[in-house]
Amino acid sequence: MKEGRYIVGIDLGTTNCVVTYADMQVERLPMEMAKIELFRVPQLTAPGAVELRDSLPSFLYVKEGHEDDSDALQLPWQEEESITVAGEFARERGAEVPHKLISSAKSWLCNSAVDRESPILPWEAAKDIEKLSPVQASCALLRHIRNAWNHEMAGDDDPSLCLENQSIYLTVPASFDAVARELTVKSAKMAGLKDIVLIEEPQSAFYAWIDKAGDDWRDQVEKGDLILVCDIGGGTSDFSLIEVNEGEDGLLNLERVAVGNHLLVGGDNLDLTLSYFLAEKLRKKKKKLDAWQMRGLVHSCRKAKEALFSSDGPDEYPVTVLGRGSSLIKGTIKLSLELADVQQVVLDGFFPVCSLDDKPAGSSATGMKEFGLSYEADPAITRHLAQFISSHTDDQGNPRLPTAVVFNGGVMKSPLIRERILEVLKQWHSASERGEIRQINAVDYDLSVAWGASYYGQAARGDGIKIRGGLGMSYYMAIEATMPAVPGLVMPTRALCIAPFGMEEGSQAESKDRLFNLVVGEKVTFDIMSSPNRHDDQLGDVIDDWEDMGITALTAIETELEGKDEGFIPVTFEVKVTEIGTLEFWACSRDDDRKWRLELNVRPKV
Repeated sequence: MKEGRYIVGIDLGTTNCVVTYADMQVERLPMEMAKIELFRVPQLTAPGAVELRDSLPSFLYVKEGHEDDSDALQLPWQEEESITVAGEFARERGAEVPHKLISSAKSWLCNSAVDRESPILPWEAAKDIEKLSPVQASCALLRHIRNAWNHEMAGDDDPSLCLENQSIYLTVPASFDAVARELTVKSAKMAGLKDIVLIEEPQSAFYAWIDKAGDDWRDQVEKGDLILVCDIGGGTSDFSLIEVNEGEDGLLNLERVAVGNHLLVGGDNLDLTLSYFLAEKLRKKKKKLDAWQMRGLVHSCRKAKEALFSSDGPDEYPVTVLGRGSSLIKGTIKLSLELADVQQVVLDGFFPVCSLDDKPAGSSATGMKEFGLSYEADPAITRHLAQFISSHTDDQGNPRLPTAVVFNGGVMKSPLIRERILEVLKQWHSASERGEIRQINAVDYDLSVAWGASYYGQAARGDGIKIRGGLGMSYYMAIEATMPAVPGLVMPTRALCIAPFGMEEGSQAESKDRLFNLVVGEKVTFDIMSSPNRHDDQLGDVIDDWEDMGITALTAIETELEGKDEGFIPVTFEVKVTEIGTLEFWACSRDDDRKWRLELNVRPKV
């Protein structure tokens, strides 16, 4: 990675994007970290009004007709041909016309049930609305950030200061699999960002705390500490465990030892639940909302939730629903959300008190389900947290309870929610008689991920503390079992470990002990699986009955390989974790130096 003047951290969030930077050319003392600054993003806040904001809301408003050429929607820089407007205006205007609003692009980016490179957003929009793919939507947000940076920081005088010429650290959920990470990189490259490295969000939030604590961070933790990073944002909940160890030099060091499943439950779910809560109140008054009004109500509930859950928020907040003609509701409906109702709906529904033995409820037995984002069947985040902690055990098989917790994400701005999660964690400690748990103060629940990314960029250059991590899950390839053919019997498959948990960035490994026949000249398929919980599997291990062993199907590699000869070629497999945080698979010929890269297929299997 080349070293630009600035190290830039970008949090490409589900609901907000945040950008920070460190100027590496400013004079400082030896071993002193460069000061991290917040980049305030210029954006449309209303027609004809461009203002600086601490974050860029991750919303895109789709322009159509006369809006394409409207001066009121122009930005101070020359935009590439774009059908969307990003940021605060998009969020506010989109709440009024939700069929033209793209939101939660990040959640769609990791949805394996859809073709993430096909134009599907806005979801369920009218056919005459031009659509974007999840990759294109993520690109549009990053392109706005690039153009805004270049306008503010580079201007026309010094192209070397353009964002595409800086060292960029882009954050992703720890639970993002190899496909979602590769798509994130693709969207960044489409936006013109050439030099990027991926960093996991929970680690990044912890780096922000290290930067805030400075040289005293080792005084606030001790050897043997197990720190839970509880990151609950707009679209996802992410759990990671970071262990404090002692190195050979006698100094404390950090290692990320566990990553939870990708949980599609977060602030968006809270907003949706509150909107149905209000819609039910209206239904009892014989007032029915259509799908268009419900989407607008969801966005209004988001604003109400944020106001009510703030530390000095009101006891109630007004909510408005626009009318849709005489057949449904005449005129605008005005109602309000009360803090007491929000506490009951959110705390009891999403953060119930539960035991460490509790597990999330399974999906319902409904034969047909509406297609869309794959939200968790059980919205109780505390039960998902119990399952995560229970799956990380010591040598005796007992759950390893965290001794400290760092909260992160927009949902965690609510002191009521933080207190409820702490209450549950303390109850688990009390039941197990294993001591107390303490809270480590975060830097900022909205800014810490981007802040920590800028810190990590400096640590990567040798100027700070690095958390040992590597792959957050193990990867497997399905192989057909060797056994005599039996009429009517489908050959069982076994799971071959091709990339173990914790494999470090920049490393590669090859399984030479097992040969496979690679078909050249016709289409072949390789099924890829993954597991966040199987930490002991090593490269080349084979697991039988993998469906019941915590291993789940991820994607398929479909390819037609060319070669000088056709038929079967004996190969081994090589895997590489790139320096930027993505995963590469290669088939390597046994008899010569030929290699075939196996591209991850991001389209859903039919």
